[in-house]
Amino acid sequence: MDTVLSGIRSTGHLHLGNYFGALRNFVNIQDKYNCFFFIADLHSLTTHPKPEDFHASVRIILSEYLAAGLDPEKSAIFVQSSVPEISELYVLLNMLSYKGELERTASFKDKVRKNPENVNAGLLTYPVLMAADILAHRANWVPVGRDQEQHLEIARVLARRFNNFYGADVFPEPQALRFGSDLVKVPGLDGSGKMGKSEGNGIYLYDDEKTIHRKVMKAVTDAGPAVPDSEMPEPVKNIFTLLELVSEPSTVEFFKEKYRNCSIRYGDLKKQLAADICRLTLPIRERIDDIYNNDDYLRQVTRAGTERARASASATLKEVRKAVGFREF
Repeated sequence: MDTVLSGIRSTGHLHLGNYFGALRNFVNIQDKYNCFFFIADLHSLTTHPKPEDFHASVRIILSEYLAAGLDPEKSAIFVQSSVPEISELYVLLNMLSYKGELERTASFKDKVRKNPENVNAGLLTYPVLMAADILAHRANWVPVGRDQEQHLEIARVLARRFNNFYGADVFPEPQALRFGSDLVKVPGLDGSGKMGKSEGNGIYLYDDEKTIHRKVMKAVTDAGPAVPDSEMPEPVKNIFTLLELVSEPSTVEFFKEKYRNCSIRYGDLKKQLAADICRLTLPIRERIDDIYNNDDYLRQVTRAGTERARASASATLKEVRKAVGFREF
């Protein structure tokens, strides 16, 4: 059975981009693949979170994973820092990674531009740690958004480089797991780009009804009325993309026709979008609260997930250390 691996950074709540990008689909693949889902707390250290917030953030993401439908009986659900084999593999892969190629990654250049006062080594080698996450379990498939394709390619490069350098067939080359015809990119509410935590343009699974309506009604649409036979401006197209994700096809077609005949009222469009988002997320929000407050259940889930993850990563690392030349005296 092929292995699938996916992770999410432990910074804040999950948003619709996380949910539609892959999380919703995980529920449907847990019987088809050997699945590993983890909370990437090591990755989150690049932003220097306060220690008092660190554990709470991990707990939130774990609760939301479970509330969204991940089944610990079918999948290994664990915290990244609980599997030290990942950190060791990260060190070894760094020895085969080069400064120039890491500096050329789009994500690194973007982080440097946005946060020039915090250009730490962890940001530069972020793709290497991501590769270690993937290769530690010799994952065949990784659900990634379009913006993460470059990181996945680096994982493939490092897999090939390790195998060739050491003359060993340790790692498969991971591929993008596509749900549908293409990777899903969920737009934000600010009129451009993707939905993201750092951008502050998202709807979160834990948002209450009032917050959802307020955010959606403030979403950027268009400066003027629709023009017959014109291409949709990017902000309007983004709203329709969100509508297609959460609404019935008949609802989407209704508003598209309104746009085509120039009778659309963006206020009505956004009210419908907010209502349909609430219909999806509010039941999940209730489950999040129940799970978050259940210490015994969270402890049981993480212990079982860590045991499975360490067994998998240890088997890989044994092969890696043998290939590199480590021997016990």
